[in-house]
Amino acid sequence: MKKVTSRWIPHQLNDEQKQERLRLCRENLAKFRDGSWRLCDIITGDETWIYHRQIHHKLTNKTWIGEGESPRIIARRRKFERKNLFSIFFKSNGPVLIHAVDNDETIDHDYYIENCLKPVVKEIRKQRKSNGTKGIKLLHGNASPHRHSYVINYLTEEGINIIPHPPYSPDLEPCDYWVNDYIKQNLTDQPDEKSLARGVSKLIKNIPEEELKKLLTNY
Repeated sequence: MKKVTSRWIPHQLNDEQKQERLRLCRENLAKFRDGSWRLCDIITGDETWIYHRQIHHKLTNKTWIGEGESPRIIARRRKFERKNLFSIFFKSNGPVLIHAVDNDETIDHDYYIENCLKPVVKEIRKQRKSNGTKGIKLLHGNASPHRHSYVINYLTEEGINIIPHPPYSPDLEPCDYWVNDYIKQNLTDQPDEKSLARGVSKLIKNIPEEELKKLLTNY
């Protein structure tokens, strides 16, 4: 017998959702194995809130202290502590878009198309002058703006295929299960919105290409 900590999950899947998750994972994996999908053609993106003050994980806050010394104290986050929303997209060779959302903005389908998807398409065409968006697949989860008919139509018109994603499965999104956590564990405290945006951008751009390739391979 041993004592373990319970594992947190965002949602308790029912049997039907588990079967759908298994089906989609098998179908996606088969496309990679038969060569119809390539990792270098995948763009993945998501939105994440990033706080100005970083408290990191309990494990990373461990430190050596001498006899009689008191451990460092880290205050819990207050309810309304400053934070900003970012929309981040990347490929296996690096970031495609790092977009800081203004505090007075809400990401609906129109905002998502104009401020996220269109810049992503523009950058892809810049990177791939010969092929453009041909063969590009997008993995961006099941948030309401992502599933809107206008968004689906726009991506279809641009020749971008949407990778089917099972419901309530952030652990199958590279942004959720690695990139967002990487940012929050390595970012230092930032005094204002501009410095936060610069810090996030610098951190993401400095992620080694090998790490991103390994991340998408694990997907």
